[in-house]
Amino acid sequence: MEKNDRECNNNHEEKKKRTIMMKNKKRNISRLGGRGLSLDVFANAKSNNSRYNPALIKKQREFNKNAKHVQKFKKLLKQQNQQNEPSVAQRHIESLNETGGDKDNNERRKRKKDSAFSLEELYKKTHEEKEKERMEKEAFFKEKKEQREKAEARRKGIREKMLKKTRKGQPVMKYRIEHLLETIQGSTKNAAGNNS
Repeated sequence: MEKNDRECNNNHEEKKKRTIMMKNKKRNISRLGGRGLSLDVFANAKSNNSRYNPALIKKQREFNKNAKHVQKFKKLLKQQNQQNEPSVAQRHIESLNETGGDKDNNERRKRKKDSAFSLEELYKKTHEEKEKERMEKEAFFKEKKEQREKAEARRKGIREKMLKKTRKGQPVMKYRIEHLLETIQGSTKNAAGNNS
């Protein structure tokens, strides 16, 4: 009886070991990428040109950019055509009025025209505001640029003076002392202004 129990336990343990080994084997195979490549597949995989190619990337970017521009152009054309041609609904209303439509239709038509005009005015106002903002920003940036250029020119002048040398190669102290005097006077003025 005990012998049968031992054999049964041994068989059970062996089955567990086999299943664990099979799981490990499957895991290793999947981790390594399958069972391996055939010689033909390996050779073809090597011959594929999958390297980084900047020219192709540049071409693709250019194509996308052009497609974007074309799409914008088509959109603008569509908007212009809609503005130039009255809509189907407006033509329908006009035909109803010509055939003897009610006063309500006339009022509706007037309201639609008024709303169209008000929309157009609103568009013009927003466009003018945007244009005004753009001009203000431009003026602001232009002023900043001028200030930057003036400061740069001043620094360049000071630098040239500071780097001047005598015939023997010694620095000219006159400009350096003037610069030190100016900075001291500026700091005393700032200190006097802060104290009062």
